[in-house]
Amino acid sequence: MNILILGSGGREHTFAWKIAQSPLCKNLFVAPGNSGTSEIATNVNISVTDFEAIKELVMQKQIDMVVVGPEDPLVLGIHDFFLNDNNLKHVSVIGPQKKAAELEGSKEFAKEFLFRHHIPTAAYESFTKETVDNGFAFLETLKPPYVLKADGLAAGKGVVILNDLKEAKAELKSMLVDAKFGKASDKVVIEEFLDGIELSCFVLTDGKNYKILPTAKDYKRIGEGDTGLNTGGMGAVSPVPFATDEFLSKIEEQIVKPTIKGFQKDNLPYIGFVFIGLIKVGDNPKVIEYNVRMGDPETEVVLPRLKNDFVEILQAMANGTLDKINIEIDKRAATTIMLVSGGYPEAYEKGMRISGINNIEDSIPFHAGASIVGGEVVTSGGRVMAITSYGNTYKEAIKKSYQNIEKLHFDKMYYRKDIGFDL
Repeated sequence: MNILILGSGGREHTFAWKIAQSPLCKNLFVAPGNSGTSEIATNVNISVTDFEAIKELVMQKQIDMVVVGPEDPLVLGIHDFFLNDNNLKHVSVIGPQKKAAELEGSKEFAKEFLFRHHIPTAAYESFTKETVDNGFAFLETLKPPYVLKADGLAAGKGVVILNDLKEAKAELKSMLVDAKFGKASDKVVIEEFLDGIELSCFVLTDGKNYKILPTAKDYKRIGEGDTGLNTGGMGAVSPVPFATDEFLSKIEEQIVKPTIKGFQKDNLPYIGFVFIGLIKVGDNPKVIEYNVRMGDPETEVVLPRLKNDFVEILQAMANGTLDKINIEIDKRAATTIMLVSGGYPEAYEKGMRISGINNIEDSIPFHAGASIVGGEVVTSGGRVMAITSYGNTYKEAIKKSYQNIEKLHFDKMYYRKDIGFDL
């Protein structure tokens, strides 16, 4: 079959790497793709939200399946766009319909879903510009730290955690009144702070059946010891050492099952990946957030551990036969370390030449913010490349990634040297 992947990051390079291994895949296209995907697929310079251009490509190249990487096209309703077009409705789209994508598109929608289906999560209230004074009053009832979340999509940067009440009030005003995150912070969710250690759970679903992929833990802060600004993710480890069988069973019973049942009860049409951001509080899991796609850089450690033919799984998701698939997982640990541009997540320069990629041995370099200019691989984004390795333990895998990073270079290259430090 002919397959199109939408997106341009490390997650999409990992998808392409895994899909290209399948004998079921005849031609593989990535829009817009990056320097990594160009080696194993055909890149097409189309924006992930230009639905008309995507339609033209799908028809021209006789695409049978579209795998959606990022959240924007899902929240904007790309799946519905295909279903409502007679020329496209035969094409399988991996990603939920617009109504279900609101689980990531709106923090308030997600919170209401969690409470309605009795899924453990933090207490919360939401506020708008008009009710900002009520927000100040609500903050006064909470103990620090204070958690403020922009309701809409803010590229992973819309969550602020502050220890000082005065600062929290100023931040709430900045988000609601001064539109710090634009339309994304027209509404702000304030919730109680949950103290614990975070992890990610990935679920595949065809709408009624589900399969759970390996857990992973990512590291969001730019600085070592989890300090500094939030990023899209600086590294990831899978499996999560503290996620015991007993804890995983709690995740499935208390969170995964009611989530999938909730989709059916609320009539949320869902074929795709469910990313559940969790926190372990004491011995219990609680949901921090839902994402309606795979996480990045967790994909770079989760998919390499999947032994199955990935296209076979995607077909089963599209056909509603996921219950027939038996997921096989590599027993080895996988880790990834993200190389970023100097200055990220704030202002950074692009166009830096990347050298040493061909010297990497025994690790997989997944390209993210990298493209080919004049025959050379150069930086084109904040998160540039994820270096993934296997090991019998996560420590062994991490060591291998760091050894290979030493062979790579681009001007002002930065990475965290403590991934896995808290495990």
